[in-house]
Amino acid sequence: MIQPLRTIYVRASALDARRGWLRAGDLVVPCALGSGGIRSGKREGDGATPRSILPMRRVWWRADKVARPATSLSVRRTHRDDLWCDAPLHRRYNRPVKAPFEASHEKMWREDDLYDAVVELGWNDRPPKAGRGSAIFMHVARPGFRPTEGCVALRKRDLVRVLARLGPRTKLVIA
Repeated sequence: MIQPLRTIYVRASALDARRGWLRAGDLVVPCALGSGGIRSGKREGDGATPRSILPMRRVWWRADKVARPATSLSVRRTHRDDLWCDAPLHRRYNRPVKAPFEASHEKMWREDDLYDAVVELGWNDRPPKAGRGSAIFMHVARPGFRPTEGCVALRKRDLVRVLARLGPRTKLVIA
């Protein structure tokens, strides 16, 4: 396994603020960003990717879709009942939860392949503050690198390559 990097970087494209470049050591790959571009003062539902330095928490992976990722991060298998609470006033805001769950949430088990491998990033999570944004992940990009809701998204093959360079001390600098 590759020695984990201390820092990886994301910068917006000069031509389109909803797209950018991720640099992990000598690896530079295109990425999709939030529909609101990179922004300070992230809020729930604004579509922005937060300008910040984010720790890597863990990787979620769909064992039925991809091989267990080669990474130094902790890895968690995604199950059909895994959800993520995005209801700002709920006590489980910006936390993983299990179905059935009545409050607003995002499904971690998706049919569109976007969450076949997901890096859970440490945004607004220790402790979560209502309305500052939830579920900021690094995940698989939509075709054509269409914008995300605020995440950083890569081609699946590039995400797998980046995962091999991540460890528990790696930080993602979004500038």
